[in-house]
Amino acid sequence: MDTFDVHVDKATFNVGDSVKFLFSGTPENVVFWSGANGSNYDYKSRTVIEGNSIILNFNSFSQFGDPDQSSLKLLVSKDFSGIYDSTNVVKATWIDITNKAVLSSGADQTPSGKINLDEFAAGNGNMALAFRYKTETVKTSVTQNRWVIRSFDLKSVNQQGAESSLATVATAGWQSFNFKSPSTFWTISSTQLISARSFTDLDDDWVITKQFNPNGVKPDKGQAIKNISQNLKQYVTTYTKPGTYKVVFVATNGNVESTASVIKELQLTIK
Repeated sequence: MDTFDVHVDKATFNVGDSVKFLFSGTPENVVFWSGANGSNYDYKSRTVIEGNSIILNFNSFSQFGDPDQSSLKLLVSKDFSGIYDSTNVVKATWIDITNKAVLSSGADQTPSGKINLDEFAAGNGNMALAFRYKTETVKTSVTQNRWVIRSFDLKSVNQQGAESSLATVATAGWQSFNFKSPSTFWTISSTQLISARSFTDLDDDWVITKQFNPNGVKPDKGQAIKNISQNLKQYVTTYTKPGTYKVVFVATNGNVESTASVIKELQLTIK
């Protein structure tokens, strides 16, 4: 590859300024790492990070009949095996954290409030969450309620306030399991979770997430700004937050026999 280089006319800009990078050489492919959150070249292979806050929010609806809040529990386990049968569910240590949440008393889309799970994220181990619907008495169809979990949003928040999603209703990998009344179980969809009701038997129905690492993060990614079919002599971007940014350009030429890459780094100060 011809010598690849990147030039910028100054190293300090203001928020919102156009930052113009000028290229020399003839690279076939160029990837740009801005240095901002999510695009930090140093974190291209990072998959876990400790020290972030783990925050859960969900919206609930106690639907039909008596809005019995005692019938729904929110549980967390650090040692669930991931096998959804009676032996393994019972064997796991499930911690009741329902008191951290606001539950519906009959109103739809009741927000749980921000539930901090930092105490369960230490040690870089796996975590599973569960909703348990358990009835203590058989009620008539007039008084028996059911629960609808309208949303589920588990996030990791770093010290700069940047958020990354760990799980949603659609991505949490829910599995339904029950101990009583096998004809009733949680209904799982990509948009909500719904418990069933039995008017003849007691219920003890669980819906459990997959195991996941609460400290897990997606590796940062660069932006492909040039491929072999494009000519590119300059690239212009803006920064929306002040700070010091390590900017990286990775230029690559390759064929079936070999591949060569050149990495260029610059440091920018954004005021």
